[in-house]
Amino acid sequence: MFASHLKKINTIICLLLSLSFLNCTHKMDKHQLLVQKLDSVFSALFIPDVSGGSVFIQQGDKTLYAKSFGLSDIEKNIKYSSSTVQNLGSISKTFVSYGILMLANENKLSLDDNLLKYFPDFKNKEIAQKITIRHLLTHTSGLPDLRKTEEDSVFYLTAKDEENWAPIKQADSLHFEAGSNYEYSNPAYNGLALIIEKVSGIKWQDFIKKRIFEPAGMQNSDIQDGAHPSENVAHGYRNINGAWEEYDYGEYPTFAAAGNGGVWSSIDDLKKYVEAIKKNSFVDARTTTLSTEPWNPDNWKGEAAPWKGLAWFKHKSYLHGTYPNEQYTVIEHSGDQGGFRAHLLMIPEADITIIWLTNNEMLLSEEIWKVMLELGYVK
Repeated sequence: MFASHLKKINTIICLLLSLSFLNCTHKMDKHQLLVQKLDSVFSALFIPDVSGGSVFIQQGDKTLYAKSFGLSDIEKNIKYSSSTVQNLGSISKTFVSYGILMLANENKLSLDDNLLKYFPDFKNKEIAQKITIRHLLTHTSGLPDLRKTEEDSVFYLTAKDEENWAPIKQADSLHFEAGSNYEYSNPAYNGLALIIEKVSGIKWQDFIKKRIFEPAGMQNSDIQDGAHPSENVAHGYRNINGAWEEYDYGEYPTFAAAGNGGVWSSIDDLKKYVEAIKKNSFVDARTTTLSTEPWNPDNWKGEAAPWKGLAWFKHKSYLHGTYPNEQYTVIEHSGDQGGFRAHLLMIPEADITIIWLTNNEMLLSEEIWKVMLELGYVK
């Protein structure tokens, strides 16, 4: 009887070990399948020996995918890598946001301060008194974009934050009552950058470098209000009739307006940025939460619910309704300037971070999301 009982125990142990092995194999195969599917997608999208980009996907502490493609500099035949620095476009706005939030945490300004306090030269002072810093952060100010970037494109090739903000101060009326609706505003962040300078007493680029880049260990990142950084930098390109033409500083306006899109960074540095945010390295935990949670003003009249926090956009599903059955929440910001495209996404429920950069106007998020949705990494 004892021998029979021992045999049953051994059988159960073997079965458990087998199930454990199969489970490990399943997980390994799932990861390999992710890599295989993404490799297939990107091999079809990226053409060897022309402009390219870099992709990074992480779950917890595990890297799920990390590869680079193509060239950062076609003329010099330099490969794109995870350390390649490129323009982030509007992801730059998140750095400006955290600059403002740090000053608010230190009681050096209030998010409810009105614009007249910082810009007494507003033409319509009544308008300036109705708009707060919080409105600028969340794209709910109602201020019209009075810049003539197309008609006066030569001027805006070199116009910096002050020159991009100046036309906005001439507004006679608002598109809507401040806080009642949403309208994306690039010059709002030129104004916010100037507020950082007025309050901190130093150039806002230097404030961000000292308070964000250095503590996070982002050694290769830079903020320009002019041409490209000098080293390890990608150039932006667009394809015109089969030929790749450079399309960044000097060819596309607003590169010098740093507050709305002047940060240059790499995949390696953006990984550090995300980790610092998760650790509340810049602001306290409550403010970090406010940076991601959509602000819902009391006078909101928009057709859809607000989805912009003080730094990030937050919504269900990647494309905000394109995949309506998705359950996971996405915290994200994208960037689009000249030939550069960029996207940084955080999915809290799955502890997943997705970061990609391209220097050829290519968008990757939907393709990545489809593969991860298919394999069950997101839902």
